[in-house]
Amino acid sequence: MRAFKGYVVFFVCVAILALSAPCLGSPGIRYNRWHVHVVNNLSAGKTLFAHCKSKDDDLGERNLAPGTEFNWSFKENFSGTTLYWCYMSTGQNHAAFDVFWVESDHSWLQYRCNWKDCIWIAKDDGIYIKIIPENRDEFSRKWEV
Repeated sequence: MRAFKGYVVFFVCVAILALSAPCLGSPGIRYNRWHVHVVNNLSAGKTLFAHCKSKDDDLGERNLAPGTEFNWSFKENFSGTTLYWCYMSTGQNHAAFDVFWVESDHSWLQYRCNWKDCIWIAKDDGIYIKIIPENRDEFSRKWEV
């Protein structure tokens, strides 16, 4: 009898996994590759300092010359908690903010990034995000002094 219960538990677990497998491809769970870009669009030859990281990955400190960028790619983690943030500065101005997060209830970031490429642009008056489907830059935050 004990062996029979073990088989029942095993088959129930297999059935649950088999039924849930189609859900792995549902729109709520995304496993595509994302790309984040940090672009220096400052004037007058200003260098942009950028330090980006996640809980698991420190992407290092970068000094970006005008017109250059730093970028990386990744896949969302299975638990849906992927988060990257950056600290940027130029002279006396600085900003710290999230550059990628998983959205479950809305698609503010996903839309702007066209579901794959998040482009953050440093300009003289602050930080912008490119709205790729509309091909325009949207003001996101002012520099802090």
